Amino acid sequence: MNTAATDALLKRRQRLLGPMSTFYDEPLHLIRGEGVHIWDADGREYLDCYNNVPHVGHCHPRVVEAICSQASMLNTHTRYLHENILDYVDRLTATFDASLSSAIMTCTGSEANDIALRIAQSVTGKTGVIATDHTYHGNTMAVAQLSCTNPPPGGHWPNIRHVPAPDSYRGLRNEAGELDSTAFTASVEQAIYSLEEEGYGLSAFIICPYFANEGFPDVPPGWLDGAVAAVRRAGGVIIADEVQPGFGRTGTHFWGHQYADIIPDIVTLGKPMANGHPVGGVVTQPSYLEAFRRDFRYFNTFGGNPVSAAAALATLAVVQEEGLMDNAQTVGEYAREGLLALAERHECIADVRGRGLMFGAELVVSRECKTPATALAKRVANGMRQRGIILNFLGIHYNTLKIRPPMPFSQANVDLMLEVLDVTLTDVMVHTDIEAGKNPGS
Repeated sequence: MNTAATDALLKRRQRLLGPMSTFYDEPLHLIRGEGVHIWDADGREYLDCYNNVPHVGHCHPRVVEAICSQASMLNTHTRYLHENILDYVDRLTATFDASLSSAIMTCTGSEANDIALRIAQSVTGKTGVIATDHTYHGNTMAVAQLSCTNPPPGGHWPNIRHVPAPDSYRGLRNEAGELDSTAFTASVEQAIYSLEEEGYGLSAFIICPYFANEGFPDVPPGWLDGAVAAVRRAGGVIIADEVQPGFGRTGTHFWGHQYADIIPDIVTLGKPMANGHPVGGVVTQPSYLEAFRRDFRYFNTFGGNPVSAAAALATLAVVQEEGLMDNAQTVGEYAREGLLALAERHECIADVRGRGLMFGAELVVSRECKTPATALAKRVANGMRQRGIILNFLGIHYNTLKIRPPMPFSQANVDLMLEVLDVTLTDVMVHTDIEAGKNPGS
């Protein structure tokens, strides 16, 4: 690593962009990507086990060709007629329940979630919103109100309610041995009552159906039924944020809400939608879209432009035609089996969970006390980066390793990742006091 060059780049970045955060103690200076690999400015190759933006692999030739071909002919906004956006929405909505047949194209997931909140307001005439207390749905002014992990200056708006995020490792179990949903449903009902008492009423309940930022707890299909029923009784709508679990990532279902066995009223999309080209979207029923168009004079200059639509169409075609959802299921199961084997040798691995190609392991001080090993997770992520493997961590306690590679990830890639993780855990444990019962995260 050229330390002097990296330091100079960081100083220039600070001066021009302000205090933007970077991943890892030694930030990566990336210059190239292909498939599931990326290369830094020194020519070092890394296995990418984290980035879902290049959903079908870095620089997939079919997506690159679609972008270049359309950019060489025309790119403009959607107040002119063009087939690309219509062809894409046709193919996209075919993957949803028949009720979800209309869409608005945006540039980001943040915009999509902002629009979803406004659609809900138009449909219900109310303004109250419920989210979990460890969620992330983007960074517009309205959407930022949903975050407790980075609360807005001046505090949250009075029409926002947060409910405790589910924790399948520490939460109460029902008779079937599954995470009990009773408390979660009750917290949603209490939030609804509070919003109605204060005159806001319930507009929307917004969730990632995979609870990705919450550490992807192991919740079974139907777990959300009670909460969804409570929302619908109160006249609210369900917004499913599919930015992370969507487009086949869970392996068994194309969308996270399909695995959860719910049909949302609004679905929001983003990151992986066009393999790195800035595309987001909102899918909903036609009557909801009509209500939104009636109440808000909305127009997006770049959302759904011909080049973006071409990139999104190519990405969707690759997912469906190259069997990437099936690959996610097969490789994801193989990876989780490998992590469980590692857990037999490393006491700090307390819980292995996930579905498809979004999985990980929760790290603890001891399995008996279940105390989160937050700093250990950070050390592991940095140790893996030093050894050429890119992953990260998240969750309620920021102690869950997050592995979310591009969809062409293979079993051979898993083997390498597990081999390096084994070495890294061994090395990190030698240099930490976790075995003595002290929490390096405290």
